[in-house]
Amino acid sequence: MAQDKIAKARLIELDESLKNEASGGKSVTVQFNPDSLKLAFANQIQNSNPSSSGSGSGGGGSGGGGDQASGTSGRQFVGAGTTKLTVQLWFDAATAPDGQVDDVRRLTQQVIYFITPKKSQQDASRFVPPGVRFSWGSFLFDGLIDSIEESIEYFSPDGKPLRASVSLGMSQQTILVANFDAAARPPGTSRGPGASPLTVAAGGSTLQGLAAGAGGDWQRIAAANGIDNPRQLQAGQLIDLQARLPRSLF
Repeated sequence: MAQDKIAKARLIELDESLKNEASGGKSVTVQFNPDSLKLAFANQIQNSNPSSSGSGSGGGGSGGGGDQASGTSGRQFVGAGTTKLTVQLWFDAATAPDGQVDDVRRLTQQVIYFITPKKSQQDASRFVPPGVRFSWGSFLFDGLIDSIEESIEYFSPDGKPLRASVSLGMSQQTILVANFDAAARPPGTSRGPGASPLTVAAGGSTLQGLAAGAGGDWQRIAAANGIDNPRQLQAGQLIDLQARLPRSLF
């Protein structure tokens, strides 16, 4: 009985919108699937009530605990949430899929491509790194590579590197939401509400403004997300800008 085919992780080049695969872009299938993936989630927070200055009387008692006593009311969400992905990949020249390779860097340079800036298609005077999608089965992560660290692990008798590990860090300007149906979704089929990365509303933002930036219909997005007042979004509110109910439903 034949064994089930093992899904392999891939790095896929995205266009500058970081939403679609780049036409004619690069795609790299890893040699060995990683042992683990590390995700880190963060928000940009600052104190909204600055601490008292000077050394006034009574500073030893309640004055010292003013910031702590204010709790969440003394802190303000000031920017979009971010998600960072850290993954380690291994490469071995002796087990390369296209036959034996004399130098493992012929393999690792395919990963380094994704951090190398190139001319922007929107502005030829600017250089930007390629967008990249890390895809492994139902796990998808779209963003930019922030860092790559390559370690040579083994050399041939004549001094050529044969084995290497590559640790790469990626980031995206949203809080990543797990998509459990990505692997089963037929190609070209849109995701349902709640299955795409969420956008975090900053203080003072409106749904109309966020929808305009995403090229969507704010009324349909509001209906899909259950938003009653699109002109007064709460700071830190999570919104799925890709969720749109049909017009016939509202």
